[in-house]
Amino acid sequence: MGKREFTAHTDIDLTNKDAVLETIMGEYGESVVWLAYSYLKDKAKAEDIAQEVFIICYTKLDSFNNEASLKSWVLTITANKCKDVLKSWSHRNIVFAQSLLSTFKHQDSSPDFQLVGLEENQELTKNILKLPIKYREVIFLHYFEDLKVQEISDFLSIKENSVKTRLRRARILLKEMY
Repeated sequence: MGKREFTAHTDIDLTNKDAVLETIMGEYGESVVWLAYSYLKDKAKAEDIAQEVFIICYTKLDSFNNEASLKSWVLTITANKCKDVLKSWSHRNIVFAQSLLSTFKHQDSSPDFQLVGLEENQELTKNILKLPIKYREVIFLHYFEDLKVQEISDFLSIKENSVKTRLRRARILLKEMY
């Protein structure tokens, strides 16, 4: 197989699965958990999905064909795994009670700043989580993952205009919530 470039700065030997997994977990671990949480709204499930995603990445590394970036491949696996969970009977019968902000701790030094930021972010987080999944996923990918419209289009297998429309509608819905 040999070496393949999967980030702007890193070449790695894809035949060394352990090294690849370690790199994937280090570079994309937080993104995988965030994306899973944006779908599932449950910290523990998001972490479980992340573990499953990394196992899938490890076992399916030979199927990575380098047509897309490794990040896109990992996030696609994450999204598909989350969609499977959302379709499952057991998931449809669970009530979500946790907030996104409790998953990720704010790391500023001032307690006052943390409290103000926490309240503002908590409101935004709650509103984002109220959005339908098709809007939530484009918001996450665009603003949290800094993906361009074309990258989101490729990732979700939808037209670029659909991505733009979803982003616009999501912003309108969020604005109405405030």
